[in-house]
Amino acid sequence: MATSPKPARKARVPRDQRPPRVAVLVETSNAYGRDIQAGIADYAKSKTRWSMFVEQHELNAPPPAWLLKQAWDGIISRPTTPAVARAFRRLKVPVIDLNDQHDGLGFARIISDDQQIGRTAAEHLRACGLMHFAYCGFAAEPWAEHRRDGFMDALGLERSDAAVYESRWRGRGVLPWAEEQAMLAGWLSAQPTPLGVFACNDVRGRHVLEAARRLGLRVPQQVAVVGVDDDELLCGMCDPPLSSVRPDALGIGYRAAERLDRLMHGQRPRVTCERLPPRHVVSRKSTRVLTVEDPQVAAALRIIRQHACNGLRVDAMLQQVPASRSWLDRRFRLLIGHTPHEEIRRVQLQHAAELLESTDLPLKQIATRCGLTNVQYLSYLFKRRFSTTPGAYRESSRRLKTPRA
Repeated sequence: MATSPKPARKARVPRDQRPPRVAVLVETSNAYGRDIQAGIADYAKSKTRWSMFVEQHELNAPPPAWLLKQAWDGIISRPTTPAVARAFRRLKVPVIDLNDQHDGLGFARIISDDQQIGRTAAEHLRACGLMHFAYCGFAAEPWAEHRRDGFMDALGLERSDAAVYESRWRGRGVLPWAEEQAMLAGWLSAQPTPLGVFACNDVRGRHVLEAARRLGLRVPQQVAVVGVDDDELLCGMCDPPLSSVRPDALGIGYRAAERLDRLMHGQRPRVTCERLPPRHVVSRKSTRVLTVEDPQVAAALRIIRQHACNGLRVDAMLQQVPASRSWLDRRFRLLIGHTPHEEIRRVQLQHAAELLESTDLPLKQIATRCGLTNVQYLSYLFKRRFSTTPGAYRESSRRLKTPRA
């Protein structure tokens, strides 16, 4: 009796011939996490070929227990706690850590420069001509504390002198919504106006705007608010729409994937923390106000906003503002935080960033539209302010616009 042949065993693909298996542990519940994932995906599609595990979950959700039993070639992780880090070390695979809660976990780490985010928010609110400032954040959140400290440092405020409201975001001590809003409104009502409020993220910005609405405070005339993350859906749902500092989350994802790829190809791991600066402030109605009591400074700011990108020079501006340059420089430093010349450059470079994001204009035309003399000067100023070249900034902006599958 003939026996049936045994089924042939499926040949195992040698490790060096199969795509690397990469676990991506990054939340999908907010715009920041989704932009990080988009940056990782962009690198993986354009530079290499990975087999990626991605699971939809919320911020700070721990990795599933079974994940630590799988054979991975590399891991990119946001919810990295000391306990998770110990488990990762047992796997003995390259890890890129993106957490913003814990320092010194022993992996290469890439995060937002939270202090620079706070300084950027301060610069934006000061450019509105505001003299009173406040911070609204979450307690016991290191990333929020760094943003608070950067904000106060940029304004020259001491912790004891600053108007600060903080409460718990998660865990024990979180207040019910109604109680939280009542306390926040009570704090806001005690502040002098017109007031510039920096909220540690867009969620907190929405809380501030809701408290202002309950108090009958006009936004932005009495209270101007800027958040962080530039979550377009959340910012657009606010009334009025919320201005927001846009972090370079996509750049973090791209850089994390690039670093992991090198580690998986044998590069010696370096336990360093790389902090990426924010891109810029996306201005919406919540901060579109100019409130300056000094008439000469107010006039100068209006001229700068109207004509900076027409090649405005301070000497030409002084023909319309009855003041000496030295006096105006001193008043600007006191009220705005920098000189009229620096404000002209800020407006020009902000416009350059917007054109790089929204158009395909060549750099020569962008330089001309921003009132700058040539491409080389634009590139020099742009890199000094944004820590990247105009070309790289435009390329990352295109990745931001790429539809996500």
